[in-house]
Amino acid sequence: MRILLAGASGTIGTALTRQLRKNHEVTRLVRRAPKGPDEIRWDPAAGELDVAAVEGADAVINLSGAGIAGGLWTRKYREILYSSRIMPTRTLVRAMREAVDPPQVFISQSASGYYGDRGDEVLTESAASGRSLLADICRHWEEEALRAPQGVRVVLPRTGIVMAPGGGALPNLLIPIRLFAGTSLGSGRQWWPWITLNDQVRALEFLLTSSLSGPVNLGSPNPSTLDTITLQLGRAFHRPVWFRVPAAILTTVIGQLGQELLLVSARMEPEALTRAGFTFDEPTPEALGAWVRRQV
Repeated sequence: MRILLAGASGTIGTALTRQLRKNHEVTRLVRRAPKGPDEIRWDPAAGELDVAAVEGADAVINLSGAGIAGGLWTRKYREILYSSRIMPTRTLVRAMREAVDPPQVFISQSASGYYGDRGDEVLTESAASGRSLLADICRHWEEEALRAPQGVRVVLPRTGIVMAPGGGALPNLLIPIRLFAGTSLGSGRQWWPWITLNDQVRALEFLLTSSLSGPVNLGSPNPSTLDTITLQLGRAFHRPVWFRVPAAILTTVIGQLGQELLLVSARMEPEALTRAGFTFDEPTPEALGAWVRRQV
């Protein structure tokens, strides 16, 4: 397949590009001058993209968006969280609507944040959206993607917490564990919809050729509490998990970011993905620990 990829420079995008290039032709959208024929320049903030870029693609994958933990959630950064997702998605959809021969599939990233803080409730794709800032961002993000032209299969991967050695939540959990100061956060009973980077990339590739459309939860079939995750990571490195950072300290130090990113509970299950036949390489917290140990 000929795949056009937006957001290729992030942790997921870099790993996905590496995987897809084994079997597909991948062209990356960049905001600087292209360095080769496999790159096309665009300016999503200004809504600028050559329609020919999407007309030449069988599939478009949109991973654009500023890092959720890329800074304190000041008023300015909250605006960036919205615009860095809405504007690229809107630009891609506009180009597809103008194309004579649009791509067959549009995979546009969303997130488990769609569900908000739901305690122990089991969350499949049919669950209602939450009321948090991240839930509002995800709703608007998905609405933009669903404006793609008729005939384009639109997939909305609601990605959970991606466990990657090079970025995201995992390094922050591992550093204290490896220093014999393993730490959990808040009550530790909050459900984390985790997924390894390996399974995240495999799932996105699976979605290219599956018949799935609409929201698809991308998270382990065994969502786990944070205490369970830190315990298994500690066991993988033969380290104890001794400490706990109270929720009040987290919210005092990093505010709304701490509440919505670290303390929120989302027991998300990948119902659509598993019914479609996808199998996980790392389906359990124990497998997560073993995978992380091999990666670092």
